[in-house]
Amino acid sequence: QVQLVESGGGLVQAGGSLRLSCAASGRTSTRFVMGWFRQAPGKDREFVAAIKLNGGIQWYADSVKGRFVISGDNAKTMMSLQMNSLKSEDTAVYYCAADGRLIASSVMTAGLYDYWGQGIQVTVSS
Repeated sequence: QVQLVESGGGLVQAGGSLRLSCAASGRTSTRFVMGWFRQAPGKDREFVAAIKLNGGIQWYADSVKGRFVISGDNAKTMMSLQMNSLKSEDTAVYYCAADGRLIASSVMTAGLYDYWGQGIQVTVSS
């Protein structure tokens, strides 16, 4: 089993910044892809960003490109999401996810990740 623990959420004004982190423990893998998804009230869970820890390849949703930066540490099996220029529409519960078998074409699909964190609230006030 793998445990994922998110940290760093909170309340910020529009235009501000927040940094989310996710640490994995347990039966982790050097082949992990780790991703962030978010879910706003009444909406489906949507892809935000992902990173392949071994090699650092990154993927971003169009809605966050140029504002969010994902980074990872393969040795520690953790990742962070630096969120800048936050907008009210970024308000959601953010979930960390991880999987050791994903291919590039699958990283944006929530249902293909095996492991999930509990989620952390990010609220952007306008």
